[in-house]
Amino acid sequence: MLDTVQTVRRPPGRTSSGPARPARRRPRFGPYLLILPALVTIAVLLIWPVAQIARMSFQKVGLRQLRGEPAENVGLDNYRQILGDDEFWAALRHTLLFAAVAVAATLVVGTLVGLLLNRLGRRMSAFVAGGVLIAWATPPVTAAVIFAWLFGTTGGLVGWFLDLLPNWLVGGGWQNYNWFSSPLPDYTVLTICVVWMSFPFVAVSVLAGLRTVPGELYEAARVDGSSAWNTFWKITFPLLRPVFGVLLTMSVIWDFRVFTQLFVLSGLANSDSFNLSLYGYSEAFGSLNAKYGLGSAIAMVLTVLVLIVTAVHTRMIVRQEGVA
Repeated sequence: MLDTVQTVRRPPGRTSSGPARPARRRPRFGPYLLILPALVTIAVLLIWPVAQIARMSFQKVGLRQLRGEPAENVGLDNYRQILGDDEFWAALRHTLLFAAVAVAATLVVGTLVGLLLNRLGRRMSAFVAGGVLIAWATPPVTAAVIFAWLFGTTGGLVGWFLDLLPNWLVGGGWQNYNWFSSPLPDYTVLTICVVWMSFPFVAVSVLAGLRTVPGELYEAARVDGSSAWNTFWKITFPLLRPVFGVLLTMSVIWDFRVFTQLFVLSGLANSDSFNLSLYGYSEAFGSLNAKYGLGSAIAMVLTVLVLIVTAVHTRMIVRQEGVA
């Protein structure tokens, strides 16, 4: 009798000598290759210049050093010099106060315009949104020149209009008033200019977020007799919290480093109105005795300040999302 030979099939991955071993996965380099051009671009355009500025902030760099002479390492002397300068602390105060007012005003105006656009029909909403986006697309230099003309002492439209109002309401002599001679009126004009340029982006972003909110929620709120104020804080704001978080972070970054508008409106003649960006530019390029190391130290202080504010706000958003 012939013995029947049975072939036993073993499951894949299992050997006769021991238990199954997990199969090794080959590393996949495809995703990394896809983002490699973006990483190289960021490294060349952002990381490398920041590293050079950080290195220069610890050196004494002037025109001679740019011509080939070796730079002198001064350690923390540049930072000690700016921290001991009263002009630095005034510029820091202007930067913080302006950013707080401008960011708040931009978000409030942009949100109100976004809510208004959401109440309009789709065609009218698209038309109005396209119109307000013209302000956002206007170059900063162009916008600053427009507002310098509007508030100028020679033929300024704002001064002419204020003089038409009763003297008991706004006073008189506005056509000869210099809006750029002291920090308060100077930053008033700057705030209006920046808010005018920035609110369209917030409005369109809020409009896009509102289009994702189910209409049944608002219908239920109307049935319950909820006011517009309660509806916004109970429905709209919680659902659009991530959108507002991103908008707040971007607005803080933009308004902390405003330079072009203030440079065109005020220039380097009025040092009392400097913010950190204009103060750093003045120290680095504002005189024949260029101090690039000192300007680099101011730029690094501003960069660290923006990173700290952004990191704190991002951490708060992550915590809130985790709790939710």
